Amino acid sequence: MPRELLLLFLLLWLLFALAAAISHLPGCQAKCGNIDIPHPFGIGRDCSYAPLFSVNCDTTFNPPKAFIGDLEVVHISQWEVRIKNVIGTNCYDQSGALTTQIPSYISLTGTPYTFSSTQNKVTILGCDAVGLIGSTGLQGLSYSGGCVSVCDRIENVIDGSCSGDGCCQTSIPKGLKVFNATVGTLNNSSRIRSFDPCNFAFLGDQDMYRFKVSDLSITSSLDDIPVVLNFAFGTQRCVNDTIGICKDNSYCYDPDNGVGGLLCNCTNGYEGSPYLNQGCQDVNECADAINNPCTNNCTNTLGSYHCSCPNGSYGDGRKNGNGCSPKSVGFGLLFLVVGGFWLYLSLKKRKLAKLKQKFFEQNGGLLLKQRISSFEGGFDSTKIFTIEELKLATNNYDKSRILGQGGFGTVYKGILPDLRVVAIKKSKVVDKNQLGQFINEVVILTQINHRNVVKLLGCCLETEVPLLVYEYVSNGTLYQHLHKIDGMMASISWKDRLRIAAETAGALTYLHSAASVPIIHRDVKSANILLDHNNTAKVADFGGSRMNPLDQAQISTLVQGTMGYLDPEYLHTSQLTEKSDVYSFGVVLAELLTGEKALSFARPQEQTNLATYFVMSMKENRLSQLLQVGELNEAEMEQVQSVAELTKRCLNLKGDDRPSMKEVATELEGCRGFDRHPWVIQLSNEENLSLTRNQVGLNYNDGASGQYSMQNEMMLSMNFPR
Repeated sequence: MPRELLLLFLLLWLLFALAAAISHLPGCQAKCGNIDIPHPFGIGRDCSYAPLFSVNCDTTFNPPKAFIGDLEVVHISQWEVRIKNVIGTNCYDQSGALTTQIPSYISLTGTPYTFSSTQNKVTILGCDAVGLIGSTGLQGLSYSGGCVSVCDRIENVIDGSCSGDGCCQTSIPKGLKVFNATVGTLNNSSRIRSFDPCNFAFLGDQDMYRFKVSDLSITSSLDDIPVVLNFAFGTQRCVNDTIGICKDNSYCYDPDNGVGGLLCNCTNGYEGSPYLNQGCQDVNECADAINNPCTNNCTNTLGSYHCSCPNGSYGDGRKNGNGCSPKSVGFGLLFLVVGGFWLYLSLKKRKLAKLKQKFFEQNGGLLLKQRISSFEGGFDSTKIFTIEELKLATNNYDKSRILGQGGFGTVYKGILPDLRVVAIKKSKVVDKNQLGQFINEVVILTQINHRNVVKLLGCCLETEVPLLVYEYVSNGTLYQHLHKIDGMMASISWKDRLRIAAETAGALTYLHSAASVPIIHRDVKSANILLDHNNTAKVADFGGSRMNPLDQAQISTLVQGTMGYLDPEYLHTSQLTEKSDVYSFGVVLAELLTGEKALSFARPQEQTNLATYFVMSMKENRLSQLLQVGELNEAEMEQVQSVAELTKRCLNLKGDDRPSMKEVATELEGCRGFDRHPWVIQLSNEENLSLTRNQVGLNYNDGASGQYSMQNEMMLSMNFPR
């Protein structure tokens, strides 16, 4: 008996040692406090794959805490690391003086780690809060973004809603290495100090945070929201894993982290650490008699399993397959099977039809028909595409067909059966708050047929997310050309820049002046000006546009637009006017003259905001230092000076002191040498927009998400602590 006990003890010890070897190196500590430390990580350099994967277990805490460098670790897996976040804070006393200022700053420079762009989001909390993110990303490229959160009364703030009332969120790009968020205010918190004297900013796992009104004053719960980090080995891609990182029964794959490198995973049917010899061990799928994958007999094999049926039955024996059925099949059973299959197909077809109708109504199809049917030639001239047509056109939305991605969705390149090339806009998420914005864009674009406005060809309402089909504009955006994005390195001549400016001004004048109900674009920027193969300008993206009744000089609306282009008067008063488009267009003119981005943290602090820097340079007679328009003759220099003066007037802080778009278009055409007025537009059947006050009734929330479309711009003409 003692010998049998000894053998049993040795067997259990061997099994324990083998299990330990699967997750970490023999002799190495497997946990730090409550945190598992799987290989390639390890406590101490000798237990980790490389020094940068070494974990320091600080036992001065109870329970002990794990650190990688200065980063406090709260969880580690074979794919990611979760660290404690840093809460950025900005507080004011009752007199408006700044009492607390703490940035949210985390640096991963020099490490194999990056911030996960799919799991993390930036959150800004406060009733008078503006969050700015100025960070370093892939290959040292600068990134900037942010969002605005406002509310006048605490009663207006709702638990669970992070759409701009007390809470707003925005995303980060792939490959981000340095996160630096600063939170400030628009009005020194003057209106809300009594109930919300502080603003907060942090980066964290979006699935672990649900906004609560109490977070505006008590931030202790925010410390539990971790920041998710990706990691990879080296910078090379998987080419048969030439450096031998992946061990037995595992494979190498390229992570989608934006910086390269490789990771390993156990082959299907194995589990454990793919970075250790014999670390990936066979999974015995048949060990659990109740929960194994077979209906009857289960036999484990290396990396897999085999199901079999008992005598007298047939089938694959799998619970998720055909199972086992008796071999004797009579005519009646065959009839039952065929009839059941026919009934299944009929029910499936009916269910699919009901689902399509549900999505059609959910996406505002009935309301959209009502809005458009009153317009002559409206719905008839706009094709309603089916799901199958757009799947075929985009090769089932293949990633290689993606033309661009933004805050509201993805644009795909599509080829219709008649060989027309189109651009298909697919919303990113299902959000009822954006339904009004979708219908707004369709209603506006259905009525516009102008050579300098992107043409809407149709839409699809049968899918969970609505789809819009536009004409394809082949030569990218003005932003890409001016700032040499996506390989577009060719310089635009001054003649083309002036023409693009005049064409864009003409399109905006048409929207402001030629329609019986004027349209305010609300997001004029170089990224929304597309260029065709002849570099002809096409104004795009009417998702945030507003129809302005003729008896109203301004519209009260929640602020929406892109920082760097946003009208300061509109930002502070929430009163949208046609002059708001004029200011944004003035920023575009400044971009055309200087080749600089509307907002860039790579420039010195006083030059960060292009509009402010341009106006100051004009006042100080330093315009020549900013120009980037190539070699010019004397006549062209006069044109540049005239456009610069016009730009300065467009960028006036007071809307009343800015010219109208009609005046802007006239002056630009005058610079080009034309005698005609571009705003005297001859409307034809192909270029007509006819909207009357009685035909318009959009009462939707204006996309009040509180989140702006941030690309590489942020506006600094606000009250931020220096």
